[in-house]
Amino acid sequence: MKIVNKQNFFPTVCVVFTLLVLGKIVFEYIIQGAWGNYQGNLLTMFVLSVAAVFVLSQYYRFQKYPLLAVILVQYLVLIGGVLLFTWISARFEPIHENGYRDMFISFSVPYGIGVVVYYTVMFHEIRSVNRVLREIKADTAGKNI
Repeated sequence: MKIVNKQNFFPTVCVVFTLLVLGKIVFEYIIQGAWGNYQGNLLTMFVLSVAAVFVLSQYYRFQKYPLLAVILVQYLVLIGGVLLFTWISARFEPIHENGYRDMFISFSVPYGIGVVVYYTVMFHEIRSVNRVLREIKADTAGKNI
């Protein structure tokens, strides 16, 4: 078992919270025998979060392409999926007349913030690794190994 420390405290809290919320939703469904609106909303947020993280995690496959193009294609794939999900949901249950706009905004704003944070952290880590590699190369060149 992994020991909780400063580096993994917040991710551990997030995982535990997610598991508890999903467990609560399933338990309530078993007890009540029906999905409530908030249960569906929480499950939708979970599914969209998984999709967004998955798409962002695939950046390494597209490193040979310009970053802005990759970010744009990732966003278009995800927003297309969100709007398709909304369209399919509308076939089973009526949605508000502004439902598509609301889903677009509700997904785009947090996703935009997440993209900025994700790529900022990623480039910071890359810069740190490159600095360490330069230091190792300089040490190795000085020792003539």
